[in-house]
Amino acid sequence: MRLEELARLRRARDAMDRDYAQPLDVAELARVALMSPGHFSRSFRAAYGETPYSYLMTRRIERAKALLRRGDLTVTEVCFAVGCSSLGSFSSRFTELVGESPSGYRARTHDEGAAVPACVAKIHTRPVRRPGVKDTRRR
Repeated sequence: MRLEELARLRRARDAMDRDYAQPLDVAELARVALMSPGHFSRSFRAAYGETPYSYLMTRRIERAKALLRRGDLTVTEVCFAVGCSSLGSFSSRFTELVGESPSGYRARTHDEGAAVPACVAKIHTRPVRRPGVKDTRRR
């Protein structure tokens, strides 16, 4: 992959990191990367090891975990705050990546990480696909 193409993919990835709460789709992200949607999806997966949708949802779930740990928002409010439009899809994806439901995650205490700097906590709380959990999304 050429450096120019990687830079364009990075622009799209940065847009997902920055605008995760906005309604983003592959066509829009492909425009940011100056690529066709199909080429963008294939190139993104080759460069980052996951699809653009999967990367965006990981960012959203990562932010949702932080909002749920605060405890001042309902699960529904968090769902919409991170850019998800369906509570059911949000809950399913959250459970798939985190290993427990959003309401279960919100309800338990999170004091064990209170003294850890945010930059370190982010590394250890990043959602990852759980081994043995079946991916039910359509591809």
